[in-house]
Amino acid sequence: MKTIILGMVTFLFSVNIQAQNKNVKSEVKTTVTTVKSSDGQKKSIKTQEVKEIQKIELKDAESNALNKERKETPVEVTAITSITANGVTNIVDVDRSAYYDLNGEKYQVKLAESGYTIYQPNAEKAAVLRKTSNNNYIYSSKNKTSYGYFDANGNLVLESYDDKTDKITVETFVIIKK
Repeated sequence: MKTIILGMVTFLFSVNIQAQNKNVKSEVKTTVTTVKSSDGQKKSIKTQEVKEIQKIELKDAESNALNKERKETPVEVTAITSITANGVTNIVDVDRSAYYDLNGEKYQVKLAESGYTIYQPNAEKAAVLRKTSNNNYIYSSKNKTSYGYFDANGNLVLESYDDKTDKITVETFVIIKK
């Protein structure tokens, strides 16, 4: 009985020791920016972690050859950026800070402590974007609150409910690519 249990435990641990079937490469880049002004020093720390995961596959997996060649497989790349400013850490999967066009006006979307801030062409604060738990955003300005998300092209799409017409209106901030 003791031998059987000991044999099973040995088998379970030996299975865990087998070669891994993924090639993982991780790189962390940290940038510290210190700004001196009349208010004192402000320090912001930007940490970017890039992780590359590639499955390892063999060309002839069923052959009896001793040394086998690897088959090229796609690499999954994930980048996570965390920015610490004024003691508040903000984790950003993709930084969407850019200039956007809506009805011929140029708006600037800037990364803020808890989401994004949208500025009008005259550099006046127009609205804020706050991230929700399902990777969408709540757009809040003086006159409206909307549901927003970034589409595959990087454009900011806002969906608002109009209670007078009982319909959803869609506005798209088109990203300005340089």
